[in-house]
Amino acid sequence: MSEPGSSVAAVVVAAGRGIRIGGGMPKQYRRVGGQAVLTRTLDALGGDPVIGRIQVVIAADAAAFFETCRAELSPAVADKLLPPVEGGATRQDSVRAGLEALAAAGAPDVVLVHDAARPFVDSELIARAVAAGRDHGAAVPGVAVADTIKLVEDRDAIGRVRETPARENLRAVQTPQAFAFGLLRAAHRAAAEEGLHAFTDDGALAEWAGHAVVVFAGDLRNRKITQPADLIEADRAFAGPSATGSGAETAKDIAMTTYVTRLGTGFDVHAFTEGDHVWLGGVKIPADRGVLAHSDGDVALHALTDALLGAIADGDIGTHFPPSDEQWRGASSDRFLAHACTLVRARGGRIDHLDITVLAEAPRIGAHREAIRARIAEICAVPLTAVSIKATTTEKLGFVGRAEGLAAQAAATVRLPEDAEADPVDAQAETAMRQG
Repeated sequence: MSEPGSSVAAVVVAAGRGIRIGGGMPKQYRRVGGQAVLTRTLDALGGDPVIGRIQVVIAADAAAFFETCRAELSPAVADKLLPPVEGGATRQDSVRAGLEALAAAGAPDVVLVHDAARPFVDSELIARAVAAGRDHGAAVPGVAVADTIKLVEDRDAIGRVRETPARENLRAVQTPQAFAFGLLRAAHRAAAEEGLHAFTDDGALAEWAGHAVVVFAGDLRNRKITQPADLIEADRAFAGPSATGSGAETAKDIAMTTYVTRLGTGFDVHAFTEGDHVWLGGVKIPADRGVLAHSDGDVALHALTDALLGAIADGDIGTHFPPSDEQWRGASSDRFLAHACTLVRARGGRIDHLDITVLAEAPRIGAHREAIRARIAEICAVPLTAVSIKATTTEKLGFVGRAEGLAAQAAATVRLPEDAEADPVDAQAETAMRQG
């Protein structure tokens, strides 16, 4: 627990693109055991009572991804999160942004700086970090190096060995790194004033600023997700029957979740009325008419919401957002779609692909296609490559052909854990029938 009069906060660096891992999505938002890596990391940090506040630093275009992660957290953990701040061009710039945001909210005594892609951090490591930060002002976790390390003269595939350091003196450094808040903030400001922005490690930055940095015992389980194999291993670990988010699983506990693919479809239609724009796929498109609707009338998002709800057999958009309820009058349809995505993920599901076809004589969506794809990818926290949108006319046939309205149909492909396939009520009825 925190000492009287002291406070501990964490800065979680989640602004990186992390695209080396593949898949078109930053690694911190990829899902392991049914939840985003960042969700796992925040749950581990926020679940520790010694940490009072968490400042997450994200990329400028990652607000929707972050909100999806926040929605997956328990209220107790989510309450510890300060509003996210936008990161900078380098990791160092991002950490500094987090520190300045913490200072504005009330500077803590000790700050932990942690990588978003290290979800296996546990309470014991956090306790060692806080203690070392209080005692020494600058401390980093490290683990002994198992392999012999060679210093080479160049970075080519074949390099001449310059030196072989003594292995017993080497440590592989991890996070969370712990500092007296004022010390680290001053070091970051000094480096920025000198025009230095390339420090990839806060311990190294503190060393540069003239501070003694100590190394305390790290944890081999506190691995960082960097390569595709790391993501697979983390997925197996968190999907294990004893998974707790602490990283304490043994090999015999690890089991890969078996997923079943489900396909849902949706359809929506709205008549035209007076107006100067329509909403399609979360994008406001200028038009010579608007649509008649209780909400904003976004047929694309409405159809897609129903497709996702259909894939998990959880009613339709009217079930969750009845038009008789005045609170949804004029509501932005991205709220409906985000809710459906949250329901999918609450069941441990994964959204694989979203496909929409808009049926309309007007407006034309060609010029807005990529903006719509990007907006849907943002709302649903999926890669851009997982979103498709097409448009067609009805060859002047029907109400669409007469330009009396527009429609959209959508299909959503999701994967659900096999044990989440059966509806609990149906499963109980089937068991009763068999017993009877």
